[in-house]
Formats: sequence, structure tokens, C-alpha cells
Amino acid sequence: MKLTILVIGACGQLGSELTRALRKKHGWKNVIAADIHPATDTSQRDGLYLQLDVLNKKKLAYIVAHRGIKHIYHLAAVLSATAEQNPARAWEINMQGLLNVLEVAKDHKVQQLFWPSSIAVFDKHCDIKPSTVYGISKAAGENWCQYYFERYGLDVRSLRYPGLISHRTKPGGGTTDYAVDIFHQAIQRGGYECFLNKETTLPMMYMPDAVNATLALMDAPPANIHIRSAYNIAAMSFSPVELADEIGGHLPGFEMNYCPDFRQAIADNWPKHIDDQNARRDWGWQETYNLETMTADMLAHLNQKELC
Repeated sequence: MKLTILVIGACGQLGSELTRALRKKHGWKNVIAADIHPATDTSQRDGLYLQLDVLNKKKLAYIVAHRGIKHIYHLAAVLSATAEQNPARAWEINMQGLLNVLEVAKDHKVQQLFWPSSIAVFDKHCDIKPSTVYGISKAAGENWCQYYFERYGLDVRSLRYPGLISHRTKPGGGTTDYAVDIFHQAIQRGGYECFLNKETTLPMMYMPDAVNATLALMDAPPANIHIRSAYNIAAMSFSPVELADEIGGHLPGFEMNYCPDFRQAIADNWPKHIDDQNARRDWGWQETYNLETMTADMLAHLNQKELC
């Protein structure tokens, strides 16, 4: 079976690492990276890169048709904190972008479509009551994905990611991004000013686990996929003070200050823990990293970059 994959939003935090993993698994010629930004050395280094605005449906359809795309990973989005600064624009990109991809995938008989959801769809009790434009768009998107599966038979799959932590990419405008920036600042400055309260516990996941979960979901036989809106996945939950203590164990003298801003209200409406038993049962999801192993790995990679 011919396998040609398009990753939209390939320059983002998840996109950059998922593109790398897909190329390693399926071959660099079979995975096309696309993003609204001009090509960079990183994005063109090991495969084809196309500049694409997901709101340009005509260009998207052309790429899918003329490149023989059979699998799409649609990752382009405006994240939670950034979206609150311009809700109308965030809604347009997050919602119309998804609808464009769904329509093109349907019309051109794409075999599989992956689209990421988020814990932002939840309130603190894990009810689907989003409090941000990002969460609202993700909740609506889940319903659209379910609809296209039921109405048109499109094999669309989704995960509700917790906060994602990566040593390869910088923060991208999310409420959980303190857990990325803190590592960079810890190494460069020996301290960090956190925009959340010290006890704000949120679900988190190290990027290798997020990538592995995505690949496992997409590899699962259709008969095993019983949820077409989005699966919960979880790995660890921790607060800023717990992360700071763990970093301090590796970097003596590390100092953490707290100066909550508007993102605190967003975090206060999200759950502390996620139930992901359906993903574990249906397609064998299992995390690898916890707070301790993730922290050690993050610092090891970032210290190596500093030395280079």
C-alpha cells in the first residue's frame, strides 16, 4: 500500500518531532512537512517541505491531489494563552482550518486523518466545559471529527494531549509552557519566574511519549478504535513547585519565583489528573517517562546543546 503522509503544522512543538518520527518510520520520501512559515534548515534537512496556510483550502487540495497524500496529520493551531489575545483569529485558524482539512480529506479519499485535541476541553472536574477559545475550538473540533467519521466514513483519530514538554522546541504559547521554559531558564540563568501559582497541578507528558502515543493510535486496527471524538492520554501530573524541586536536585542553587498572570485563571479551570483507561484498553497505551526521568533527560539534552 502506497503511504504518502502530509504533516500540517510541522514546525510546531509536536509537529517537528512527529515529522522526524514519521520519517524515521516510513522513510523521508514518504513524509511531506508543511507549515505557514518559510522553510528553515531544520524543516528541509531530511525531506520535502512546503509552505502552506491551512486556511488556503485550494492550495491544500492541490497538494493532497498532486502529491498522492493518503495520511494527514493536521497539527496547525493557535494555542491557549496566545488564542486569548485574539479570539476571533484563533477560532478562524483552529476551526476553519480543521474544516478545510476534513473536507479535503473526504473529497480526495484520504485513508487516515489525525487531529490533536487537548485537556483544554475540560473544566477542573473533567466535564467538557471549555473556558477558553482554544478549548471551545477543540471541543467543537471533536464533534466535527465524530461527524465526518459517522457521515462519510473518514478514518479520523484524535488524542486529548496534556501539557507537552520537549527539549527540541521552545514554548509555543500554551498555558502549560512554563514546564518547557523553566528548563531553558534554569540552565541559562539559574532561576525562573513562573506565571502560575506554585501548587497548580496539571497533567503533563514528555514529548517522546506523546509521539509514541500518536503512532500507536494511528497503527491500531480500525476495529480497536471505539472513540472517534478524542481519546484521553495521561502520563504524569505535577505542580510548578514539584518541578522546581526536581530541577533543583540536579542544579543546586536553582531559584523559582512566582508571579501569576492571566494564564492562572486558565489553569485553574483545567483538571489535575486525566483518566485514560480507554486508550490503555483499546490500543495499549502506556507511558514511559515520569517526572524524575523526564527531568533528567531534559537537562541532559539541553546541557549538551549549551556545550555545543
